[in-house]
This record gives sequence, structure tokens and C-alpha cells, in this order.
Amino acid sequence: MTVKKEYVLLLTGLGVSNLGNWIYLIALNLSVWHLTKSPAAVAGIYIVGPIARILCSFFAGSIIDRHNKKRLLIWSDIIRGVIICIMPFFSSIWGIYTLIFLTSMVGSFFHPSSTFMITKIVQTEDRPRFNAINSILSSGCFMIGPALSGAIIAISNTSVAMWVNAVTFFLCAWMISLLPNVEEVNEKARSFVTLSMIKSDFQQVWQFIKLKPSLRTFILLYSLALMIAYSLDSQEMSFLKDFHQVSDTVYGVIVGITGIGAILGGIAAAAFVKKISLITYIGAGFTMTLFCYFIFYFSQSLVSAIIAFIALGFFMAFSNTGYATLYQKSIPTSIMGRFGSTLSLFESVVQIGFTLLLGLFAEWFTIRLVTSIFAFLGCILAISVYVHLMKNRSSLQMEEVTE
Repeated sequence: MTVKKEYVLLLTGLGVSNLGNWIYLIALNLSVWHLTKSPAAVAGIYIVGPIARILCSFFAGSIIDRHNKKRLLIWSDIIRGVIICIMPFFSSIWGIYTLIFLTSMVGSFFHPSSTFMITKIVQTEDRPRFNAINSILSSGCFMIGPALSGAIIAISNTSVAMWVNAVTFFLCAWMISLLPNVEEVNEKARSFVTLSMIKSDFQQVWQFIKLKPSLRTFILLYSLALMIAYSLDSQEMSFLKDFHQVSDTVYGVIVGITGIGAILGGIAAAAFVKKISLITYIGAGFTMTLFCYFIFYFSQSLVSAIIAFIALGFFMAFSNTGYATLYQKSIPTSIMGRFGSTLSLFESVVQIGFTLLLGLFAEWFTIRLVTSIFAFLGCILAISVYVHLMKNRSSLQMEEVTE
């Protein structure tokens, strides 16, 4: 891959932002836990965000595709940074949920816009390795962020950890501001978004995906399994603290240590981009990722749980690299914002349902039993994804982006 200044700025900006996200997530989980001592309340963190994304998904894509993505990324980071700066001053769980809601709404504009920027800035032949390197950075953040958050909380408190996250958002905004403007947005197209316009946009997305049955089935199966994994994430801390009796600091260190596998996976994914097929990256990587979730929640000892989590990070790097590459290859940039928002709408609804069920069942039964069952279902879906990819290998690999 040719190293370019734009690549470095984009990777650094996204990496810094991701680091802050992990610091924030650990601090937020612990804040809510200490405030409520309830697994259901912690799970609520993972429900409020999807609700916000559902509401934004109806109009975010229409705004994204009609406005300058670089500016949207910059303002998204600045606004989120300001909101998180004031979050530590709230002691009410509902006040915290409200700020999480607002942060998630603004964040709904970030991911589709960043995917557009990657697709436009990074040359086609460089994307697999770029995505792999991006995965390495994400994995590094996954390892360093929680450990750094644990260290910050150990010597100060969760408020300081959140303020550090706000600073990372501001740094990301600065990095993005240094990138070139890769699009010319028609001023007429930047008119106020109307209901008829939103309806037309959803119809356009549906017409696109309706003509690609293999891609549609893949995204459906992949999203369902992924949302199960996300719902399981909502019980990760509760499981470690309730079943394995870990302390706050140890929890942060454990999550950080497991990032070792993610970094190794990212390095391996970058090294084998020209030797292993995209289908194998996604199918095998995703199947093993969900299997590791099952091993983690089925574990009897803390050591086996940590080993499973390290392996989870390793295989997730392959899955993420493959999925990002296929997505960038298959979705036209002209509808990338609307398609991403529509997909986010579907995934958020599913995630809320799974997380609610998981949280309620965890209150009624044991966390270990419920999470193990959900993880097993995720494994079945992941295997279905792999089988579908193998059966439709040719059509999926030959999907061409058409504007």
C-alpha cells in the first residue's frame, strides 16, 4: 500500500477518536454500575444509543449524502466532545441517559461519513490493507483504551476519564480538518430535508438492495449475528464482576489485555490480504469471533475467559477487515450515507430487542446461562453467514460499485 499523507491523517484521526471511545465506555459502564448496582441499568446504556440512532436514521442519511462529509465529521466530533465534557456533572441516571442519547444522535452522522471519506480518499487497491491497518489501530485502542481508562480511574475518577475522551474527539476533529475536500456538493442539493425527500431516499436504497439478493441476504444474516454480539457486550462487565468477582481496576486491565489478540489479528490480517480470500476473511473470521463469545460466557474460570477474549479479538480483526472492504466495494458512494443510515436503523431496532431480552433474562435467571444461550445462537447465525458466502462466492466477490 502506498503511504500517503491523507492515509496517515485519516488513520490517526479515526484511531484517536476510537481510543477515546474505549476510555469513555469503561468509565460510563462503571459510573452507571456504581450509581445503580443493576445489570439492567448498565444494559440501558446499550439501549439508549440504538434508540437515538433509530430516530436519526430516518433523516441522517438524507443529510449526509447532501452535505460535505468532511464538515459533518468535524462538527460531529466537536459536539460530542462538548456533551461528554458536561456528562460528569450529572448524578441522575436519567440525566446521563439523556446525554448518551444526544451523543449517539450526533455520532449517527460520523460512521457513514467516515466510510465515505475512506472510500473516496483510499485507492481501491489499497483498501484491504488500509482496512487491516485501521483494524490494528482499533485493536490497539481496544487494548490501550480500557487499560488507560482503568489507570485514570484508579488515580482519579471516572469524570477525568470522560474528559480525556472529550479531548480525543477534539483532536480527531483537528486531524479531519487537515484532509482534502474530496467532494463537490451541489448547493441546491443542500436544501432542507423534507418528508417526501426522506421517503424517496428510502425507496432508492430499497431499489438498490432489491437488485442484489446475495448482498441483501449476507447483510441480513451478518447484522443479526453482529447485533447478538453487541447485546452480549452489554453484559460483559456485569458477567466479569458478578460471576468472576473482579474489581474495577482489574476489569479495565482485563479488557486491555485482551486487545493483544486484536492487535495480533490486525497484523495478521494486514499481512495476508493478498493470500487469503475476502470470503474467508469475513466467513471464517466472523464464525470464530462468535464462537469465542460463546467460550467466554461459558467459561468456568477467569483464565479461560481471558484466553477466549484474546482469541475473540484476533478473529474479529479478520472479520472487520473483510466486511469493511466488501461494504466499500459494494455500496455506491452516491447513496452510502442513506444506505448506512437505513442499515443502522435496522440494526438498532434489532440490537434494542436483543439487549432488552438479554438484560431481562439476566435479571430473572443467571448471567452465565443467558449469555451462553445467546452466544450459541450467534454462532449458528455466523455459520449461516459463512455458508451463504461460500455458496455465493462468485456473485459477492464480483459486486461492482455503480454510481
